[in-house]
Amino acid sequence: MSGPEGSIVQFDNVGLRYGTDREVLSDISFTLYPGSFYFLTGASGAGKTSLLRLLYLAQRPSRGMIRMFGSDVITLPRKGLPAFRRRIGTVFQDFRLVPHLSAFDNVALPLRVSRVPESEIKKPVADMLDWVGLSHRAGARPATLSGGEQQRVAIARAVIARPEILVADEPTGNVDHDMGLKLLRLFEALNRLGTTVVVATHDVHLLKKVPDSLIMRLDKGRLSDPTGALRYPPRRPARIEGAFG
Repeated sequence: MSGPEGSIVQFDNVGLRYGTDREVLSDISFTLYPGSFYFLTGASGAGKTSLLRLLYLAQRPSRGMIRMFGSDVITLPRKGLPAFRRRIGTVFQDFRLVPHLSAFDNVALPLRVSRVPESEIKKPVADMLDWVGLSHRAGARPATLSGGEQQRVAIARAVIARPEILVADEPTGNVDHDMGLKLLRLFEALNRLGTTVVVATHDVHLLKKVPDSLIMRLDKGRLSDPTGALRYPPRRPARIEGAFG
């Protein structure tokens, strides 16, 4: 089954259960389009993190179909997953920075894992740290960074390889309101460069901060559609040039 024309991700009647427990996600169907901005919202325990784990390919569903980048990922051999995951950037609420590495080396890590030559790493990493406002903290280790600084390093690491999709799980949950808005502006800028952005949040105040964003709402493992995100291709933002565009 092929997805809607121009789509980047398609979920069709996806269900997820852990072990023999009841399903934590039931009959999940939606389509994501390139260059669009989505909020995934819902109360604590609604299933947001489980849905994101399916999106960044950390989990396989119990049933249903998932297509990404034109391929069926359910039947994709395990050896094919790393190439797909490199097309997806992930920002975690708890940062997950490598504690013994500097900010620079944390951001450089995806490039080094992909075996990019060292001569081609310094400038893009420096540009990325400048983009998130942390050039002056390039040599700092995570323990010496504030929560907002750690989250900005995590964002820089997630997007250094220019992913087609960015998935962020409660990215403002461990920072204050003002820093949360600054992080949201970074996601908007990345979106205007053409990346599809999916931000999971329980903060309803954030939902009105991004013009033209679409909202998918989870309630007890089922998805609802208050802005038509599941039915209609969204209007795509105009591309802009940026620090790494």
